[in-house]
Order: sequence, then C-alpha cells, then structure tokens
Amino acid sequence: MLSLIQILLLILDIVWFIILAHVIMSWLINFQVLNLHQQLVATIWYGLNRILEPLYGPIRRVLPAMGGLDLAPLIVLVAVYALRIVLINNAVYFY
Repeated sequence: MLSLIQILLLILDIVWFIILAHVIMSWLINFQVLNLHQQLVATIWYGLNRILEPLYGPIRRVLPAMGGLDLAPLIVLVAVYALRIVLINNAVYFY
C-alpha cells in the first residue's frame, strides 16, 4: 500500500510541474517573449492546454469573471498541494 501512496504522490508532483510550466509559459507568451507562430511553442502550448483544461474547466465555470485574471491554476495548485498533505498525513494508516 505504501507504494500506491508513493505513486499517487508522484502523479501529484507531475501535475504540479505541468501546471507551473503552463503558468510560466502563459506569462512568456503574454509578454511576447515566446511566439505562438513558432511551431514548437504552439505545439507545447496547445498540448498543455488540452491536458489541463479538464482540471481548469469546472473551476472556471464556478468562478466569477475576473476581467482577464484567471485564478483556476492557483486553485488547482492549492488543491494538488492539499491532496499531497492529506496523503502524507494518512500514509501511516496504510502500513
């Protein structure tokens, strides 16, 4: 059972880094450091959007319009971190 918790923690870590990469890439695109006309950048950007939209979509439907400010990644990061804390604190019960 401990290996199952470690696998779940690994998946949460991967999701954490994918979200961070998406946020940083969105900043770089908005500040025109990266250009979506470059094929590699566009492929990575659209791939990250397709991966993360199932996580962001339900949260965006619940949140009110913030005038261009998207808080969905922040809420997902907090949720991932909270799940990580819950798994670590309850790992003792799975020995």
